[in-house]
Amino acid sequence: MFKRIFAAAAIISAPAFADPPSISAVNAQQSGGLWRFDVTITHGDTGWDHYADGWRVLDPQGNELGVRNLAHPHVDEQPFTRSLSGVRVPDGVTEVDIQARDNVSGWAPTKRRVQLR
Repeated sequence: MFKRIFAAAAIISAPAFADPPSISAVNAQQSGGLWRFDVTITHGDTGWDHYADGWRVLDPQGNELGVRNLAHPHVDEQPFTRSLSGVRVPDGVTEVDIQARDNVSGWAPTKRRVQLR
């Protein structure tokens, strides 16, 4: 009996693990020497305990060019789009990677490559 109760308690108290956040769309626009990125993310947000909490723009060498922190869960808004303006992309860089993050697993293992035009 004790083993069954312990096993049930372990299952109930285990954190919920969603797939890492995925990026379904990116729109990049240049204005002057700066860029704006509109990024659409899908994630199985469950509330404050587990949600997509940011995304970043990386150059091809993995250097961070900008970060968009997300201040709250988007449980009832999936997928969702958020923007980041004022990103300076070095001359000669023709593509960037976008990488999403959640507050449990950290940065997602996959990135979305974006051609800059």
